Amino acid sequence: MKVVILAGGLGTRISEESQFKPKPMVELCGMPILWHIMKLYSYYGFHEFIICAGYKQHVIKEYFADYFLHTSDITYDFSNGNNNMIVHYNKSEPWKVTVVDTGLHTMTGGRIKRIKEYVNNERFMLTYGDGVSDVNIKELLAFHDRSGKTVTISAYNAGQRFGVLDINKDGLITEFREKTQGDGNMINIGYMVCEPEFMDYISGDEAVLEKEPLETAAKNGQLMAYKHEGFWQCMDTVREKEQLEKMWSSGQAPWKVWDK
Repeated sequence: MKVVILAGGLGTRISEESQFKPKPMVELCGMPILWHIMKLYSYYGFHEFIICAGYKQHVIKEYFADYFLHTSDITYDFSNGNNNMIVHYNKSEPWKVTVVDTGLHTMTGGRIKRIKEYVNNERFMLTYGDGVSDVNIKELLAFHDRSGKTVTISAYNAGQRFGVLDINKDGLITEFREKTQGDGNMINIGYMVCEPEFMDYISGDEAVLEKEPLETAAKNGQLMAYKHEGFWQCMDTVREKEQLEKMWSSGQAPWKVWDK
């Protein structure tokens, strides 16, 4: 199953770094936050990725073009007039990565619509490229299978900053909406599982994932919530970046499940 990652936004809230690179390429402990997200999925056996790029998309392409080189021990042999490269040890991941330029100003839903041909009418996983978590992907997928619905999103209680979800006792999302005063509901943190027919909910480039597509799925009774009670943190600001790096340096990074 392929993992689709939204990585095309401008990242204006962390503009100190995103003026030079796409937000998912902002480094967290020496590696792009995109790498951290991919490592989580890879830990659970999902190694094929589709990156929905846009803003400074060339940076993402160049990173993966050089990834094998940067994760290998190499001898360059120029003796005898030759130019040979010998790879001694390679530490790269077993990944297949498709980077798609989905447009500079395309909305989140539109970016997903643009990669439809790469999904190939199959179930796919979907997440954002700006946050880390220890979501159990195996349990998420099993929950989605049991539900029989079109879309499952991971829900998390993260306070009042984001849009909220109304969820019944069975996990069915009855409404997907913006927050209002007094809300204490759970939010969508990504880590979604989508059936191929979800593409039909997306009208085109102007579609915002969190608006019509997910709102329609909720109204149709086709949107489920997998309640995540572990760790999740987005990296919208330099302060959040510093907090995550402090956790990593202290050996207390909950999202680093691949090293446990």
